Amino acid sequence: MTKKLPSNLGLLFYEVAGRRKDATAIRYPSGKTISYQELNNRSNQIARLLRRNGVQERSVVGIFNNKSTNAYASMLACIKIGAIYTNLDINSPWKRTNKIIKNCNPSLILDDGAAAEMISAVRQNNSCPAIDISDRAFQNDYKNLDQENLCETEALSGSNPAYLMFTSGSTGFPKGAVITHDNVLNFINWCSDAFSINEKDVLTNVSPMYFDNSVFDFFNSLFTGATMASVQDTINKNPQDLVSTVNALKCTIWYSVPSLLVYLLTAKALKKSDFTLLTRIVFAGEGFPKPKLKQLFELYCDRMTLFNCYGPTETTCLCSSYKLSKDDFEDLNELTPLGFMAPSYKYIILPVDESNLNFGELCLMGPGVGAGYYNDDERTRESFVQNPLNQESQEIMYKTGDLVRRAENGFLHFKGRKDNQIKHMGYRIELEEIEAGLNSLKYVDAVGVVYKHLGSGLGMIVAFVSISTKTSESEIIDDIKKIVPRYMVPKSIKIQPSLPKNRNGKIDRRQLEELL
Repeated sequence: MTKKLPSNLGLLFYEVAGRRKDATAIRYPSGKTISYQELNNRSNQIARLLRRNGVQERSVVGIFNNKSTNAYASMLACIKIGAIYTNLDINSPWKRTNKIIKNCNPSLILDDGAAAEMISAVRQNNSCPAIDISDRAFQNDYKNLDQENLCETEALSGSNPAYLMFTSGSTGFPKGAVITHDNVLNFINWCSDAFSINEKDVLTNVSPMYFDNSVFDFFNSLFTGATMASVQDTINKNPQDLVSTVNALKCTIWYSVPSLLVYLLTAKALKKSDFTLLTRIVFAGEGFPKPKLKQLFELYCDRMTLFNCYGPTETTCLCSSYKLSKDDFEDLNELTPLGFMAPSYKYIILPVDESNLNFGELCLMGPGVGAGYYNDDERTRESFVQNPLNQESQEIMYKTGDLVRRAENGFLHFKGRKDNQIKHMGYRIELEEIEAGLNSLKYVDAVGVVYKHLGSGLGMIVAFVSISTKTSESEIIDDIKKIVPRYMVPKSIKIQPSLPKNRNGKIDRRQLEELL
């Protein structure tokens, strides 16, 4: 049963922190724990320091988030004063990070000692101030500030933006989805019911904080009174380390992209005796190949519930959930259905062919749909449009670009994309962004990027290029690494004399795919 929540996220956190003062809010693999009272006090102090540094309501604050207590407290501090936080990738190439900074024009950028080179680049290339919150002078400064709750939180509206989540953009410029306090409150309320989250739960925070899957971990733990188990990104690189860490942290709810679970299964890192306290495994962000999913189900179905979920970044992480059963494995060829939408959502399907009204582009409406793209009216107008079936009043819907089929039982099945977007390692990637990066290299004449599916939930990005000067594949890869994040770097680059084109004079990806 959903319950009435306060009017903004700051008030909700105060309520939870007041009720759970001595309970563990954050648990680290080192054994270190942070109580709700400690986290509340620290975020109150950082909030006052943000105010002192000119951060106002609706100002943007960039955070190079390394999952430190200060980084989490900075997110909460922004929420409490009505500022908009955006978590930045410490390891992303400076060129891409700078595009994000130029787009959102933050009033302040924070780091907790992990992104010194990035902070130096910010100071050299942007007018916004940057602060290292691990600096002793900074810490002495904020530790002397008042720890009491901030009175200005009371005045914040639910329509205030809470955070920006940047995703890949087809023009080569990332786009920042704007998510409001109301959006997240609706999300927390639904998740509490859908996944039976309570104060005894320990949620795994295995996703990077700049990735939208982290929204599930952060808000469904710290805003419900549960515990968040913070797993550093370096641990994820070793499957045995990741499994043993989750075991040691006594996690009860796992949430990740399917590819991380496929990685653990492929590496034979999961045993029946692992994840002894987990009772729910939730995954979303891409299709989970049925053979691997069956393997996971058979390992743990006797003591866990598995949920396949769906939701674009623009809809606060998730908007549908489907509970798996053994009947789902009678057909191993089709992906698990998306299930039904959350009760607060409604949707329409824009048919690709009028002869089949149950197949087409999924369009979403409801209180979880975000407020568009930050400082990007053109792309907002393209994706957030009036519901064509509503002629009486304004009703904005988000065009997901996902093609779905509605089955006779009402379940939705994902059937692909209407554009050149892919899901790789759980990340939503526009192939055009990779092409734009390669096209920016002076020696590249033409580019076509395709995605090769390898099976078992794996795939690889392949780039075809024609070049004007003698350059090796390794040199091109080294150059593109300076422009796009590592998850967008092509696995293979094939140098061609020329690239095939279609009738419109554009690079023909279908012909390129035939060359794989």
